[in-house]
Amino acid sequence: MEKINFRHSLIFFNFCIFISPFYFLLNFEPIIFCLILILILGVSHGAFDNVKGEKLLRFFGYRSLFSFYLAYIIISILIIFFWLLFPNTVLLLFLIVAAFHFGKEDTTFSFRGKFMIAEFLYFLKGSAVIIAPLLFQNEKTLEIFRILNFYVFESNMFTNQFLITLLCLSFLSSLFLSNEKSADLKGLMMMDFFSLIILNLFLTPVLAFTIYFCFLHSVRHSITLIFELDKSLKSGLKKFIYRAIPLTFVTGVIFLMAVYFLSNFYGLNDAIYKVIFIGLASLTFPHILLEYLLEKNEKRT
Repeated sequence: MEKINFRHSLIFFNFCIFISPFYFLLNFEPIIFCLILILILGVSHGAFDNVKGEKLLRFFGYRSLFSFYLAYIIISILIIFFWLLFPNTVLLLFLIVAAFHFGKEDTTFSFRGKFMIAEFLYFLKGSAVIIAPLLFQNEKTLEIFRILNFYVFESNMFTNQFLITLLCLSFLSSLFLSNEKSADLKGLMMMDFFSLIILNLFLTPVLAFTIYFCFLHSVRHSITLIFELDKSLKSGLKKFIYRAIPLTFVTGVIFLMAVYFLSNFYGLNDAIYKVIFIGLASLTFPHILLEYLLEKNEKRT
């Protein structure tokens, strides 16, 4: 797995070097293309939550998946509801949770530290996903946040110097996490970090996020799931696709229906921005909660 993840990071790093200047010259943002990629590749890595939910329910003595689906849907609806009421609070919480999630899930090895040390390092590492577009594509990023009714980053506190400091801390956290690890793992962490920098230097914020989310974060998580299903990559991939299609399809239909509905009140681009970020938030919270509960219960057994 270590060699596979290193090769994945190497391929992704070179892909970023190749594609970023190309799109920079074209100077446009294919927002519909971004949505399609997220619906196909981005959502699919969470399409195994029902399998994980079934596993979690067994820890509590339940067999029916109905309670899992019900809880998952209720949490997702509540996130959307509270976002509409308190967009600044919910989006800020989402960005914090997402930074931790990205930092932890993109780290391909375990790190043992004192209480909350590992969690803080994962948060710092994952925060590069948010800090990089704010630093390199500030006005475009703020414009997207305005569409989402989020104005926290327009505070005078978020100067370039402050953002550079946070980005440096993110880089240092990657170094610390990979301390005493193999050269391949250290190289993997460095390539992942600089891939983010390259993407956000050249691409628009949503396109940079889409490429990172689909081709690094989602693919890496999917690789882990594939090898959990079968030690053979070919056989595991077939099983993964077969099991991921139903929930990926359902989620995609819901997202497209939401775009169609919102496009009656907003421009198409604004509707897609809202669906991408609010939709991902509504899925991310129950997804991370499921991962947390499953990990805690697995440690007890």
